[in-house]
Amino acid sequence: MDPWQRSAIDYIASWIEFQLTTIQQPGVTVAFAHRGEIVAEHAFGLANLDTGEKLTPRHRFRIASHSKSFTSAGIMKLREQRKLRLDDTIGQYVGGLHPRLAETTIAQVLSHSAGLTRDGADSGQFIDRRPYLDAKELLAELKLPTAIEPGTRFKYSNHGFGVLGLVIEAISKEPYSVWIKREIIEPAGLRATETDAPLPMGAPFARGHTRKVPLGVRCVIPGDNPTHAMASATGFAATAGDTARFFAQLAPNAKKSVLSAASRREMTRHHWRIPQSLETYYGLGISAGRTDGWDWFGHGGHFQGYISRTCTIPACELTISILSNSIDGGAPFWMDGAMQILRVFKTRGVADRRLRDWTGRWWTIWGATDLVPAGNRVLVANPQFINPFMDAAEIEVTGRDTGNIAWAAGYSSHGEPVRRIRDKRGKVSDVWIAGANVKPANVVAKEIVRRYKPRKRRPTP
Repeated sequence: MDPWQRSAIDYIASWIEFQLTTIQQPGVTVAFAHRGEIVAEHAFGLANLDTGEKLTPRHRFRIASHSKSFTSAGIMKLREQRKLRLDDTIGQYVGGLHPRLAETTIAQVLSHSAGLTRDGADSGQFIDRRPYLDAKELLAELKLPTAIEPGTRFKYSNHGFGVLGLVIEAISKEPYSVWIKREIIEPAGLRATETDAPLPMGAPFARGHTRKVPLGVRCVIPGDNPTHAMASATGFAATAGDTARFFAQLAPNAKKSVLSAASRREMTRHHWRIPQSLETYYGLGISAGRTDGWDWFGHGGHFQGYISRTCTIPACELTISILSNSIDGGAPFWMDGAMQILRVFKTRGVADRRLRDWTGRWWTIWGATDLVPAGNRVLVANPQFINPFMDAAEIEVTGRDTGNIAWAAGYSSHGEPVRRIRDKRGKVSDVWIAGANVKPANVVAKEIVRRYKPRKRRPTP
């Protein structure tokens, strides 16, 4: 691993922990895989607000639509075994479908271009108002015509990946969960991944949580409901480490994988542009795009009480998986921020040796400021931002404890001095960034109590 990647990974973890605390979400786990091997795992917050159970990297989350990528890998494995072709029609394997649906191809369903309903006439299974569909119920809904003409545009469909689970069962003559575990999950070396609830006895499991509004407090969502025939679309549960390890194997340049390079290229190829998105596409059970010159692929997941996001950057041979256990979880935004952080460290490189102790999180009443050495400058980052390096000032270090702001935005303090203050033991106690004196969090917390602690208010008449 390049040294800049390690620096970026360390800061991403610190920044995500800060974000979690600032917006007061229950918990998050994040895992990083480099060349298919886990190089860092972190867990912050709680697995269950009711019990106070601390979250660990071993906790499993419902990873929801990440399940589609596993199902797609299963279909591609059957293709490699010459048991199906991507241009085969769905009706060749599943009977009782509406004729228009029966004529759509496997490739169209995999790429969400079959025109199928997203979640049927009643999507209550995704908001805990009714159980997930079993096979009989799913097939009954698939007797209806497609919502739009197949092959005309990208149109996401959970029902579509439900029917792909039925295709796998029809070909394998086995339950989807049995076949996918033997042919995909176990060969990929995943020991903490299940296709559906219930999980094995004793497996650590992060509970989901509601938003604070409209009730005013977060409630625990059990998250252990089985998804039945929809498991192939949304049922999986896994750790962040297992999720990152699996998606790393889907990269076309992966050295080890459950699929051939040809299958991986076809899965990650841009089949359809996703409407109203910024350069985002869909392949076969895979979302993909380009950010700051980097091609990436991955998937997201939304299950009641959980939001997750996984991204692989083949050029860096790096995969990041972020799993959050609240229905307003920040995983998608944190992934965007992680990409921006990676790009900064890639561009600037690892910090010069003489700058490496110019680091830390410092506070004023306005919030936190991170000093982040990178290359030959110290960046003044704002961890409150989704991109903490947006408009970051740059400090040029001129001495052990002195420097100047060599670059800053127009409303900032360009050209002004920076100095560090040390206590009697020689430890840096605070920093002057131009006219702003930033201090440790505990010092600022005491200042806030001393200056602004609320007085007892008289009862309202």
